[in-house]
Amino acid sequence: MNALYFLINTNIYISLAAVLLTIETQVQLGMKPQFHPYLIIIFFATLFEYNLHRLVTAIIKPEALNDAKHKWVKQNLKMFYVLTAISVLGLIYVLFLAKKTVLIALAPFALITLLYSLPVYKRKEKIYRIREIPFLKIFIIAFIWSVITIFLPIIYNHSIFNRLHVTIMFAERFIFVFAIAIPFDIRDMSTDLKAGIKTIPLLFGEKKAKNISNILIIIFLILTATHYISFNMIFLLPAFLISGIITLIIINHKKFQKSTWYYYAILDGTLLIQGLLAWVSYFIYSNYWQL
Repeated sequence: MNALYFLINTNIYISLAAVLLTIETQVQLGMKPQFHPYLIIIFFATLFEYNLHRLVTAIIKPEALNDAKHKWVKQNLKMFYVLTAISVLGLIYVLFLAKKTVLIALAPFALITLLYSLPVYKRKEKIYRIREIPFLKIFIIAFIWSVITIFLPIIYNHSIFNRLHVTIMFAERFIFVFAIAIPFDIRDMSTDLKAGIKTIPLLFGEKKAKNISNILIIIFLILTATHYISFNMIFLLPAFLISGIITLIIINHKKFQKSTWYYYAILDGTLLIQGLLAWVSYFIYSNYWQL
């Protein structure tokens, strides 16, 4: 448990989830799931952004370190700074190795990601970030996760992929990430209200917000079923069906919600589980299904 606690609080856990989702993309695109340098880019980019977000929060809102979700940072401040420095150096190193076309393609999304965490302007002693624009926060999260984990393998691959297939993949990823991000906004309702940040739960209430999350997962299940049957990739269907059902249970199960691990281990873990299931589905399909 101590190892898992460390992985979660250092943001290594969520960075590995991003890597596994990118491997999932390889499988969806008909590639063999394998190591590629862009996976290192994904890992360090995720690690950097999540640590940067915490660092900026610690600087402009030091009182936020008293919150339960920042408890580890407060107790391990020196280690946090070291890990943040490592994530910065690691990202710089892998970006130097990246193709120019990749850097150009990712630049706009990298800028959006940075502006999500970095202060944009100051007014009446209050510092604003674009995540504080009404209802924008959750859309940025879902959009960036979808773009980075889907389009980086496409950019690096010289093959031509079916546009409809890729578009549906993007929609599935966006809907799934959006759905599991809503419970985080439910958790942050009181702090978002004080900060003046408008979110879906604050607009519709906790119950309706959770219903929206459930509806999105159901749409995800219907979309994936239709998608992979139509494109003759039925071997992937169990992975997404299991992933969606598990996520529905996690979103609605009250015992899970009472756990201290609920958000950063269990909810974030749905991303990791989905990537692993896609990987396992490919392994079964390539080794046994075609026999």
